[in-house]
Amino acid sequence: MNTIESIENKPFGTPYIVVGHSKEAVMGALGDKYNYVEQKEQLGTGDAINTVKNNIKDAAENTIVLYGDHPFVSKETINKLIEKKWETGNKVIMATVKLADFDGWRSNFLGFSRVKRDENGKIRKTIENKDASEEEKKITEVNPCYFCFDTKFLWEEIINLKNDNAQKEYYLTDVLKSAVEKGIEIESIDINAHEALGANSKEELEILEKLM
Repeated sequence: MNTIESIENKPFGTPYIVVGHSKEAVMGALGDKYNYVEQKEQLGTGDAINTVKNNIKDAAENTIVLYGDHPFVSKETINKLIEKKWETGNKVIMATVKLADFDGWRSNFLGFSRVKRDENGKIRKTIENKDASEEEKKITEVNPCYFCFDTKFLWEEIINLKNDNAQKEYYLTDVLKSAVEKGIEIESIDINAHEALGANSKEELEILEKLM
């Protein structure tokens, strides 16, 4: 069985997988084609990124962040994130999903953070579902947390994250809040809703299996 200690770092460009709960099962399924870093305590998405910081902080100008439990994300979407980054030069590029409603299979998105824009369509913030007001929960543009960051900016922001929220976790999405406060424009790409579906429960996994 693979262990983190037994897998040497792969060549430049090999993705890093942050593992924690049931890490042996994840590593066994993915094999030895990746670099693995363990998040010893599950303290949130921001903490997960901070765990891998020392391994990749000087490796590249840009860093792509994806969720490991969203199996339908495509290489086309990853390429779109990169292309938008090169096209605009912005420090933060994110994918969003615009839904008609939260009915049927789209109920999987009820737990996603909502995207708030201003009157000019610029992203102002994202709100985690557990921290959102009832009015904010009605917003049908959601954040699947697929990002392309300027690497230097990402590491500068990660070390300043706070966990003063309902889950007492370090949210990666707070990097967006900081960017807006500093006057940094956040660019976005629209993606197909199916690509953003995740499996956080058996019920959600059943929906993914049906869609396959």
